[in-house]
Amino acid sequence: MRFLLLALTLATLPAVEIPAPLYQARRAQLQKALSDGVAVLYGHSEEPSDLRSGFFQEPNFYYLTGWSEPGAVLLIDPAREILFLPKKNPEAERWTGVKASPQDAGIQALTGFERVMPVEHLERELRKSLDEYGRIHALPGTPQAAKLQAVAPLAEMKDPRMAIARLRMKKSPEEIALIERATGVSLEGHRAAWKRAAPGLYEYQIAASMTQVFQENGCQRHAYAPIVGAGPNALTLHYSRNTRRMDQGELLLMDVAAECSGYASDISRTIPVGAKFSPRQREIYEIVLGAQKAVIDAVKPGVRIGGRTMPGGLQKVAFDYINTHGQDRQGNPLGKYFTHGIGHHVGLEVHDAFDPMMELQAGMVITVEPGIYIPEENIGVRIEDVVLVTGNGARILSAGLPREVEEIEKALAR
Repeated sequence: MRFLLLALTLATLPAVEIPAPLYQARRAQLQKALSDGVAVLYGHSEEPSDLRSGFFQEPNFYYLTGWSEPGAVLLIDPAREILFLPKKNPEAERWTGVKASPQDAGIQALTGFERVMPVEHLERELRKSLDEYGRIHALPGTPQAAKLQAVAPLAEMKDPRMAIARLRMKKSPEEIALIERATGVSLEGHRAAWKRAAPGLYEYQIAASMTQVFQENGCQRHAYAPIVGAGPNALTLHYSRNTRRMDQGELLLMDVAAECSGYASDISRTIPVGAKFSPRQREIYEIVLGAQKAVIDAVKPGVRIGGRTMPGGLQKVAFDYINTHGQDRQGNPLGKYFTHGIGHHVGLEVHDAFDPMMELQAGMVITVEPGIYIPEENIGVRIEDVVLVTGNGARILSAGLPREVEEIEKALAR
């Protein structure tokens, strides 16, 4: 009953929208950061592969425009900004639906741009900008960047991704609300999985229970391919085949989350199948949980995620904790079994854009995900939560899903 009530509540929550002035403010910030040239960013085009996965907008383009239709291009120079849209294509619209065009009445209000032009005018307007500014900021290594270079072979090409990443790292209140929404739906998916998990079921059946929750709550897709690994499969970090049958007493590692309204979450939990944790499973689990708590306690403005040798970095906090708690069968420290990073930024992408040299600031959202994977003992444990950096510490956005051994066992016994 509780699951049904929560699912209904999530499904009826009002959609959070990012207002047009916020997109405008982002473009103004980028305009200031790239004041030495003209930035040209392309949205994704419709491709045959969309039949398999659907159309989703290029994240940097969406961050700056909020525009989710294909074939658009954004031009920003220090004096102006233009959104270019494809003209009407009735034949294509028969297949993928009606799209907005630059000739539509009210297109400025719809897009949030004062200047909306046919995409065929891009080259002309780019040349105008280059008469004043001799540098082009465009995503390198793309066919579009090659076309721009062909239009202006003497212009210097620069990569704008780091400038955009620095903007994307700090989330607005609206973005935080959207991440919280995706996190809430993700937690309900995990609860549904816990309720169903039992010996004899297959990993894909657990994944299916989670997918149903995501879709019933209006989320467009998984934030990443679901990782549902039982027994030996919990040792593979990005395991996604999800085809194995679960056995009594095995550990089941579930790293699964939803993407809702363009924003992702990222949640991992490890539970025993059809039983309580064995003494050794519990020992390893509590070491991982202790490492996670130590890292979350260390999260605050001014620190970095860092590597395992960076003093004060979150990775080192996790590694040092794991390496000084517990041993393997040979009596060696467990640090070598922690084989991945402690976390990453979350936003429009599950592994969101970031500048590794920037310290954490209030408003950033990261994951904290320590893990221990011991092949010779067939034990793989990961605990991952989404954490908001606050003015003086951290707030766990995914705190509603149990992490303590006793709480997990109690939830599974229902």
